[in-house]
Amino acid sequence: MEKRMNLIVCGLVQGVGFRMFIEGSANELCLHGWVRNRIDGSVEIEVQGREDRLEELVKRAGKGPSRAHVTSIKRKELDTDLTLCGFSVLR
Repeated sequence: MEKRMNLIVCGLVQGVGFRMFIEGSANELCLHGWVRNRIDGSVEIEVQGREDRLEELVKRAGKGPSRAHVTSIKRKELDTDLTLCGFSVLR
């Protein structure tokens, strides 16, 4: 079943390759959406796909790339968006 969620990842997640790590993971898991840095130092992810693949992405986001240090992930479920296609890093 398709689901869509918004994630706010806090900790040392900017300047460590976190967005590229998430983009690679999302593409590997065939998920759709985007990732971007937020002004407060966190990273925001909006992602849609199969529930088991979303959970795998959340698990990977909790670890991040080697230089990252994730302290928390806030999750919010959203309505699915049939127009989402592919995964991108927003500037």
